[in-house]
Amino acid sequence: MNKQSINKLTLFLTGLQSRFTENNSIFKGIYISFFTGLKEFKGVGHYEDGKIKYNFNGRTEFFDIDSLFKKLMNDAEVYEVLSFIYKERGTDILITADNKNVKMTNTPVSEEELTTNNSSTQKQSHSFGETSTLLNRDYYIKAGKADALLKEIGIMSKEGKIKNDKIRKYNQIDHYVELLEGILDRLPKNQTVNILDCGCGKSYLTFVLNYYLTEVKKRKCHFIGLDYSEGVIEASKKMANNLGYRNMEFHAMDINNYMPDKKINVVISLHACDTATDMAMALGVRVNSDVIIAVPCCHRELLNQYSYEPFKGILKHGVFKARMADILTDGMRSLLLEAKGYEVSVVEYISPLETPKNLMIRAIKTKDENAAAMDEYFKLMSSLNVYPALYDYINR
Repeated sequence: MNKQSINKLTLFLTGLQSRFTENNSIFKGIYISFFTGLKEFKGVGHYEDGKIKYNFNGRTEFFDIDSLFKKLMNDAEVYEVLSFIYKERGTDILITADNKNVKMTNTPVSEEELTTNNSSTQKQSHSFGETSTLLNRDYYIKAGKADALLKEIGIMSKEGKIKNDKIRKYNQIDHYVELLEGILDRLPKNQTVNILDCGCGKSYLTFVLNYYLTEVKKRKCHFIGLDYSEGVIEASKKMANNLGYRNMEFHAMDINNYMPDKKINVVISLHACDTATDMAMALGVRVNSDVIIAVPCCHRELLNQYSYEPFKGILKHGVFKARMADILTDGMRSLLLEAKGYEVSVVEYISPLETPKNLMIRAIKTKDENAAAMDEYFKLMSSLNVYPALYDYINR
């Protein structure tokens, strides 16, 4: 390849080197073909243990990105044509070079395009369309593009069809992304968004958010999952490895013992039982998280504490007292978050016909403190004779 083409190719590879250095957690691999006449010489590289494992013409070596690209430049000098694909999660960057021109194109890709041909993709799309009970909506997590994710979390079959018994779950996770999209768009741009999932369990929604932020929104992000169960943490690690999601870490530990080593932008908690939701919220407040998202589960704590004399005749019925405890628990959580400077909204996450535990609390940090909200909170503590766990955890 002539010197002019080599110089232009060098500029493109320098840009890719900077891209890799900036965010190598989404790097998937490189695929290279050199041509001389009718002969083709192929090279393949994948990320492994901090290096790129590169095989060319049957020889495998490990390189850092700088050394690998220098090798590619040297190799390009002795061939006539180069086709180079740099793969990231959700994106292919194609460079073609010969003695006349060097071109680079950036193309979004679906997961299926990486592993199947056009005919099988068409067959899969037909299979997906046969599932008539899916909602008539433009999904945020789209089948076809997100197939690897949907298969890993058990929503989609190996044949590429949304499982009938998982349609409701698929609709739920997609609506979860919809409810968070506008909030996530308000997070700081041009920096890594760190998201902490407290009581993560098998981390399905964390994986979904990872996919959406990284491959759809093209945001640089890092996810941390906490759960006291070593079993579910190991399962989450395995899923991250299967998907190639290197921007995730998981820890088997108590939420109260976690000390972040980086700025936390978002704290999420989905169906963490009873006061585990309060632990997550309190951690979010203590680390001054930009956003706190919680979908509470059971509410036992205030049920055994609160009393209110004017409602004595009503609360003597256990079902009324339990339902009121639910409202008071989440209401006081929301009020305390407001007192701590958060703008709070409460929405129905899913239909109450599916579960009565269907509220999502969304809190966005907008100021330091709200004295009026704190005064109101103290008055409620006094009049209801309660000492909520969230207040206790925040002030420990």
